[in-house]
Amino acid sequence: MNAKQSILNKITDGTFALLTDVQIAKKLRLGKRESLGLKDMLDSLVREGLLFSDSRSRYGTAEQFGAKKGKISGNERGFGFFMPEDGSPDLFLPRKSLRGALHGDTVLAIRVGGRSDDEGEVLAVLERGYSEVVGTFRKEGKLCYLRPDERKLSTEIRIPLSKSAHCADGVKAVAKITSYADGTPVGEIVEVLGDGDDFFVEELSLIRAHKLREEFPDEVLSAAEQQERRSITEKDLLRRVDLRQTLIVTVDGEDTRDIDDAVSVEKKDGVFHLGVHIADVSHYVARGSVIDEEAFRRGTSVYFPDRVLPMLPKQLSNGICSLNEGVDRLTLSCFMTVDGRGRVLSRKVAPSVIRSAHRMTYTEVTKLYEGDGETVAKYPDLIDFVQTAIELTNILKTARENRGGVAMDVKEAKILWQDGKIVIPDYDRSVSHEMIEQFMVLANESVASLMSEKNHPFVYRVHERPSPEKAEGFKEFLEDAGIGVRFDPDRVSPADYRDLLNGLKRSPLYSVVNRVMLRSMMKAKYSPSNVGHFGLASDCYCHFTSPIRRYPDLCVHRIVKQSLTDPESVKKQFDSFVSRAAVQASECEKNATEAERDVDALYTVAYMQDKIGEEYDAVISGVTSFGVFAELSNTIEGLVSIDLLPDDRYEFIEEKFLLRGTKNSFRIGEGVRVKVAGVDWGARRTQFQYLGKLSPNGKEASS
Repeated sequence: MNAKQSILNKITDGTFALLTDVQIAKKLRLGKRESLGLKDMLDSLVREGLLFSDSRSRYGTAEQFGAKKGKISGNERGFGFFMPEDGSPDLFLPRKSLRGALHGDTVLAIRVGGRSDDEGEVLAVLERGYSEVVGTFRKEGKLCYLRPDERKLSTEIRIPLSKSAHCADGVKAVAKITSYADGTPVGEIVEVLGDGDDFFVEELSLIRAHKLREEFPDEVLSAAEQQERRSITEKDLLRRVDLRQTLIVTVDGEDTRDIDDAVSVEKKDGVFHLGVHIADVSHYVARGSVIDEEAFRRGTSVYFPDRVLPMLPKQLSNGICSLNEGVDRLTLSCFMTVDGRGRVLSRKVAPSVIRSAHRMTYTEVTKLYEGDGETVAKYPDLIDFVQTAIELTNILKTARENRGGVAMDVKEAKILWQDGKIVIPDYDRSVSHEMIEQFMVLANESVASLMSEKNHPFVYRVHERPSPEKAEGFKEFLEDAGIGVRFDPDRVSPADYRDLLNGLKRSPLYSVVNRVMLRSMMKAKYSPSNVGHFGLASDCYCHFTSPIRRYPDLCVHRIVKQSLTDPESVKKQFDSFVSRAAVQASECEKNATEAERDVDALYTVAYMQDKIGEEYDAVISGVTSFGVFAELSNTIEGLVSIDLLPDDRYEFIEEKFLLRGTKNSFRIGEGVRVKVAGVDWGARRTQFQYLGKLSPNGKEASS
């Protein structure tokens, strides 16, 4: 056994665990020259990943240090936070304790105590979070740098002049990180995006920063074109239910970019017969094909005001898989019979072929339901259809509320790019939106229940109940607001939240409670294990209705079809895959949501730049230590900085969503009057000036 192995053994067996090289040399009674050799051996073992060393120059294994694996969340001021994988509390990392780790890196870290006993230190970087970085290129003589757009990446990327691609100072560019010199990232410019003050360059920068895939590889496009050229043959129709003579329609927004769901409904002898017909994408996208592998990597389509980055090539998403009016399309249909109390009496799924009678919009369906003369004349064959559909919608809505479904009144911004202009209409949610939502939810539940009953491996859409800690915080907020609380935070149910909201519908506190309730709830995700969906009060739920734009739906379609033709093979085919698909889809969804939010923020800043000086009624949508966020009726949110609030000494009480002063206080959900003071392009944020509070009737109450 050589000396290096001997030292490693003595550290791993605990003999020399967590000792410095000086202490080990002393125990071994080594001379000065031998001590230097020992230090070299120890450092070599660290480089090989066999040992670790902390800032006190102690050596040991990860277990001996009590190290945990997790990720770094950086801060623009240079410090960071360690978020352990095991869910234990985060640790604060001063700049010196990062030891070269950057935002997004996966690391091993240890607790070192510190003044607040929650301080940590990075032991080793296991995996870098960024291989490419988007930012602003700058030159200082012969030195070049890329300043990251991601503010949590507080370290600039050093770019050798020979690797600068002759960039001009101030342009937006993408740098590939090639090495780390003493913790400082070094890279080369791999793409020049354009001028830093160009709006669309800024949007492209966000797309690059989120690593979204714009172009499809040639082999994927070629395969998609081949599928698009396919015609529906008699072989395709074997074992399919022929619904081409059934009245089936699609209902979408005027600006919809993919049409993958259609509905049919009729009422006989007091029982509703509902059909939800979904594009059979799996017929054209074979598992393991180049199209499928690309769709898996993308996970989801990503929607921006001026473009969409689709999961599938347009030859499929807008072509052969799109349920266009008047053409035959292959579908997978979920048939449900529902009684007058909203109970599902029967359900089944079958491959089918449909021919959509009409491509309807939400606006047209609502007008038809309300008896608009022009719309009635245009669609006389849909009058009974729509009346029956809305009747069933109201029954399903009531039934879900009775089961405890939490009707969260959460607005979603609608940002449009029309004729070269940004348009942000006021939030609108009509009865036709509710109709499609209720029908799709019921189909998703029905498919998930059918597969759960068969005990097949599956990708569920789950929404766990709030953690006891979050539910307790919500309860304290309610009690502080003078609202009687009856639920147990350890066993809170959807019905508890439903009853709470129903009891506050006519109260000015309703919107406040609604917003805080949302913040107390967990995030929905995909999972191979069925733990139910808290918000929908559903025991079993999945995503089945959008296989053109979501990979989990495509996976669900394949499992369903396999279960219909060869149920014994489902476990073998999908048992190991569903876990991988659920993790990938959840990660892709999170990234897409963040990208859409960032780009939407960019568009709202551009939109509000022309509104500086204008006044609006708003609702406080967030409270922080540095001010309050206020939301307009069109869902645009802006910040009222604390220095623009009435002069006072303010205390931020996070658990109560309250900014409290000696004379003034601001709580989430309160109505305020604001003026647009400016826009912050760097933070992609609108800046508001506070003018006064609004009384519950909407009038200005104070200034």
